[in-house]
Amino acid sequence: MSEFTTKNELPAKEFRLQGLSCADCAAQFEQNVKELENVKDAKLNFGASKITVTGDITVEQIDQAGAFDNIRVDESKRGQSYTRKSFFQKRQNLTMTASFVFIVLGYVLHFSIGVSSLWTIGAYAIAILVGGYDMFKVGFKNLSTFTFDMKTLMTIAIIGAVIIGEWAEGAAVVFLFAVSEALEEYSVDKARQSIHSLMEIAPHTAFIRRGKEIVEKAVEDIMISDIMVIKPGEKIAMDGEVMKGQTSINQAAITGESLPVHKAVGDEVFAGTLNEEGSIEVKVTKHVEDTTIAKIIHLVEEAQAEKAPAQKFVDKFARYYTPLILVLALLIAILPPLLAGAVWSKWIYLGLATLVVGCPCALVISTPVAIVTAIGNAARNGVLIKGGIHLEEAGNLDAIAFDKTGTLTKGIPEVTAIKPAEDYTEEDVLQLALAIEAFSQHPIASAIIRHAKEYHIPSVEAENFDSITGKGAQADINGVTYYIGSPALFENLYGKDIQTEEIMQRQTEGNTVIFLGTQDKIIGTIAVADQVREKSAAIMDDLKNLGIKTTLMLTGDNQATGQAIGRKLGIDHVAAELLPEEKLERIQQIKEEHGKVAMVGDGINDAPALATADIGIAMGSGGTDAALETADIALMSDDLDKLSYTVGLSRKASRIIKENITFALLLKVIALLLVIPGLLTLWIAIVADVGATLLVVLNSMRLVRY
Repeated sequence: MSEFTTKNELPAKEFRLQGLSCADCAAQFEQNVKELENVKDAKLNFGASKITVTGDITVEQIDQAGAFDNIRVDESKRGQSYTRKSFFQKRQNLTMTASFVFIVLGYVLHFSIGVSSLWTIGAYAIAILVGGYDMFKVGFKNLSTFTFDMKTLMTIAIIGAVIIGEWAEGAAVVFLFAVSEALEEYSVDKARQSIHSLMEIAPHTAFIRRGKEIVEKAVEDIMISDIMVIKPGEKIAMDGEVMKGQTSINQAAITGESLPVHKAVGDEVFAGTLNEEGSIEVKVTKHVEDTTIAKIIHLVEEAQAEKAPAQKFVDKFARYYTPLILVLALLIAILPPLLAGAVWSKWIYLGLATLVVGCPCALVISTPVAIVTAIGNAARNGVLIKGGIHLEEAGNLDAIAFDKTGTLTKGIPEVTAIKPAEDYTEEDVLQLALAIEAFSQHPIASAIIRHAKEYHIPSVEAENFDSITGKGAQADINGVTYYIGSPALFENLYGKDIQTEEIMQRQTEGNTVIFLGTQDKIIGTIAVADQVREKSAAIMDDLKNLGIKTTLMLTGDNQATGQAIGRKLGIDHVAAELLPEEKLERIQQIKEEHGKVAMVGDGINDAPALATADIGIAMGSGGTDAALETADIALMSDDLDKLSYTVGLSRKASRIIKENITFALLLKVIALLLVIPGLLTLWIAIVADVGATLLVVLNSMRLVRY
């Protein structure tokens, strides 16, 4: 349980819950809490099994509001313990089993001493009372307040079956409804395991250095700047910065990448990741509630509370559907006898069967179970989907637009070629360039410096360095002034065009060509290019196979470089030399021309375009706050691998949601049509209801293994 303050200064408390398995009962529980004295508002998160209450409220009041369905506050430490109970540890399963035993006994007596025997009726009656006790408590309360939900429908149907002497079928209805609820609980429980597994990723304690001593402390008691000591094979408990040692860290818990990442002094490490090799000391940089894994868990839980369009439709439909079924059942029961003189018992029976077949169990869980399962699956695989609406939108994309630098490319320029003039060597060109660029922070300068160090080029001293904005730089070496920069810089110096066909060809291939020279002559050229990610081309093919009709690249780089990379990757359209606001305009244009579009970028520079697209996808975040906050979907790994996985998962989730709704409604319609020839029975009705629930659950569970 946690407490915080809302914008209007009303106290708000968050309670984690136990026993929240029925979507319909959850809605009733939320309403009960809202009606409590001193409660201003309540928001239930069914997927995360928690409720946030604005107002003055106690644990006892929450338990009282949920007593009708055994919903209560989970007061376990940190609200994060999760022990899955075995089948017979759950009271409702014990009563369901007992009900089944008495039904079997009833049928034995039925065929041995007769259906009218008091012993037979008694066995069936006990089966109804034992198996339906919890349901009747809610059903009778709902009847007294004219609240109509699935338990109300079932209560009326069973009472009616008993009144007309259908004891066996009434008992069967009770038992099979309990089976249906058990299936619903199982599916929700299975889906929630994804979040609980995330909660257990990070250790609850860590070893902290206190002078010469090392003490074990609970993560809640660890302060910023404390030094954690982490041995090989141990998980990291808190976010921090490596202060001593080096190692390989498996960051799969955060990024979904299984390959370890080398970490040395100054590098950032995340809670929940695994130290594979060396012993390191890490300075804590965040409190436990602010770690990257804590933020991911919070965002995933909030994502599960945000309803997709399909779920909003189902919820709205169910509000009108249940009263409609009640009216339909009443009309079926009374109109034929009143208008056509039909047998009352037969049509009352058909009316009761209509109530049972109309129970909306499968329809109510058709969407939330699929969404909770898909979002949990994505979180385990290093993809943060921030809501059911974004999951569904990603499943309906027509086009995807990409930023170039850092998305399709590595974002780190590399030297690809050095061309010295006559009387000079490659080493001469690189040595002079290194001397000048040592003063610069430009990415191209960094590429030249890295290349020079890789080949152990000896450095020489440069003086009087001066940056020439937008064109290059100059410096004096051994009394001679040297210039390094773009072709435009040297065209100004020489007053003529200096580009050759070879240089233009390199630019067409995606290289940026840098010139080195004096006021009198060119000494050499250096070609630098941002390297394309190895898997970018394969990802484009995967997206096409998944049904993405159009791919686009939006870049601020020059036209030649943009077109070269676009051709290499097989991208349909390239727009180059764009400012951030021009990227935004292009996204709006793409939406008009191609339909639903996603923008994939780094979550910072592309914020306007990410916000304008139907889906904003930030990648390579490694858990950064900017990516978690700006995008609808965050790919935590520094590669595009997870993009096709995300699109595929979203498309499959959308298909499953549609299939679930179709299954739930189609089986009901088929069963209801049996009313016309008078063939509908309570057996057929309950089997149709349980069958629909089973189909929906099993279909949704397919997302667990995607």
